[in-house]
Amino acid sequence: MARGKSPRRYPRTARVNEVVREALAEEIEVLSDPRLGFITLTGVNVAADLRSATVFYTVIGDEEQKAQTAAGLAAASKHLRVALGREVKLKYSPELTFTEDPGVVAGRRIETVIRGLHDEPEPPEPPTPKP
Repeated sequence: MARGKSPRRYPRTARVNEVVREALAEEIEVLSDPRLGFITLTGVNVAADLRSATVFYTVIGDEEQKAQTAAGLAAASKHLRVALGREVKLKYSPELTFTEDPGVVAGRRIETVIRGLHDEPEPPEPPTPKP
């Protein structure tokens, strides 16, 4: 450890990811786009060079609502990038790419499989042979 520097609790990229996520979440709340329904930002992955960021989100609703939300986020990405540049002081304002959170999608799929297993009737027990 270099002298005069305190040890950091977690890396810079993790702090930048969290600050960007919070700033975007606040800005999305004030957007008036009706396509943006019940959306939650679950994480952000900012590239090391700060020029691009992948924003992960979840949406409550059917497939149509998810498609509308994706279109709304794509349309608002330039506005959100400008707002992010005003709110967070970074060397570059990252280009935003929105992706539905794959962890949540996989979790939903696993949950439906497990529920399907519980809903299936148990197979009948085989008859026991009589002695």
